[in-house]
Amino acid sequence: MAQNVYGPGVRIGNWNEDVYLEEELMKDFLEKRDKGKLLIQRSRRLKQSLLRPMQLSITEDGYIHYGDKVMLVNPDDPDTEADVFLGGDLSLCMTPDEIQSHLKDELEVPCGLSAVQAKIPIGRNTFIILSVHRDATGQVLRYGQDFCLGITGGFDNKMLYLSSDHKTLLKSSKRSWLQEVYLTDEVSHMNCWQAAFPDPQLRLEYEGFPVPANAKILINHCHTNRGLAAHRHLFVSTYFGKEAEVVAHTYLDSHRVEKPRNHWMLVTGNPRDASSSMLDLPKPPAEDTRAMEQAMGLDTQ
Repeated sequence: MAQNVYGPGVRIGNWNEDVYLEEELMKDFLEKRDKGKLLIQRSRRLKQSLLRPMQLSITEDGYIHYGDKVMLVNPDDPDTEADVFLGGDLSLCMTPDEIQSHLKDELEVPCGLSAVQAKIPIGRNTFIILSVHRDATGQVLRYGQDFCLGITGGFDNKMLYLSSDHKTLLKSSKRSWLQEVYLTDEVSHMNCWQAAFPDPQLRLEYEGFPVPANAKILINHCHTNRGLAAHRHLFVSTYFGKEAEVVAHTYLDSHRVEKPRNHWMLVTGNPRDASSSMLDLPKPPAEDTRAMEQAMGLDTQ
C-alpha cells in the first residue's frame, strides 16, 4: 500500500494552486470578520438584542394603559393534564428561526412565538400596548377595546405585531396543528386583540371597565375569536432550547369556562427595582392564614 513519505515542506502536485486557495480563504475570512458577517458575530448580535435587559412600565393606579411596556405571563397551573410539562409562570417570547437569523442581520418575518420560564424583562418578552385606530397613549385600556401587542425584540428601529389567522392545510402550529400565532411587521386587522374578564357570568358586566395590571385576564383574537393559549405539554425546539408552544385556541371545561391555559397576566414593573417585574414581589398571605397567625399570637404587626 502506497504511503505519502514526503514531509510538509516538499512541494508536490498542484502545490501552487493549494497555496493560492489557502490565501483566498484567509482573505475571505478576514473580509467577513471586518464587516461582521461571520456566523458567530451575527449570532452574538442577535442574542445581545433579544437578551437585552428591558424596563417595564410601573402602574400608579393599578391599571394597564396604552403605551405601557408589559410582559404577557401565563400563570402557573399545577393541575396540567400531562405527565411531562413545563411548570411555573411562563412568559410569551419571540422565537426567531435559527437558520434564517444566521443569514440576515434583521429579524425574519413572520417570526415565531413560544412560552418560556422567564421572569426577568428582556428584549424577547417585553411587549408594548398599542392602540388600533388612534393615538391613545396614556389612556386606560378597557375590557372589550381593541388593542395591538407590539415588540421590538431589543432592536431600535424594528416593531413587530402579535398576529394570528385561521388555520389552513399549509399554515398551522407545529405541534398541535391548531391556529398559529406569529409576529409580523404588517399592520392589519390580524393584529387586533381584546381583553375579557375570566368569569363568563360577569364578563358582560365588566365590559368597559379598566383592565387591571398583574391580574388574570383572557386575550382573544378579534378576527378569529380564538383565545391566546399556552401548551405546557407540547415542546418546540427553538434558538434558545426547548420551550412551550403558543397557539390561538379557546379551551373550555364542562361548565363552559376557559381553562387555565387561556389565562394571562399583563405584568408591569416592580416599583422597588426597575430591572424586575411584579412577579418578583412576595405574595401577601391569605386571609385565613392571617387570622390563624393572629389567633396563635404570631402576628407581630
